[in-house]
Amino acid sequence: MLLADILKIVLPSLLVFLAGYLAVARMLSNEADRRKADRILANQRISIPIRLQAYERLVLFLERISPESLIVRVNQPNIDAKTLQSALLTTIRAEWEHNLSQQLYISNEAWELTRNAKGNMIKLINICAERVDPDAPSIVFSQKILELMVELEHHPTSIAIAQLKKEVGEFF
Repeated sequence: MLLADILKIVLPSLLVFLAGYLAVARMLSNEADRRKADRILANQRISIPIRLQAYERLVLFLERISPESLIVRVNQPNIDAKTLQSALLTTIRAEWEHNLSQQLYISNEAWELTRNAKGNMIKLINICAERVDPDAPSIVFSQKILELMVELEHHPTSIAIAQLKKEVGEFF
């Protein structure tokens, strides 16, 4: 009889304790999940504008290294093809170095495409330089670059810009 009396007291107590423990554990878990969600939201409020700025800067970089824009900005009267080639390559490299840190805020795929676009622009300029006399006027070299651009199926920067736009679209 003593064992039965003890079980009548202990068993309900254990059930109450277990129910209380599970309720407190669930409450603590929910609170931890809420805090984690709050931290993520706070981080997104800070990181999304920074990431958007990185995408903007890289699109601007790609637009600035496109031949149409680059030639207009860099070409000067009375310079030869070799001087223009050097100036174009120097400008692309300077723009690139100015934007290197943006890779922290974009996807690896977008960064690779941006890097490839820069490399392809440098190749395009160098290929055209091989096809033109180094002492030719810069306008002849400029025309050769633009002619080669027309022959290309895809503009060297367009694929990277499309990827950057796609990723920005995923924010909204």
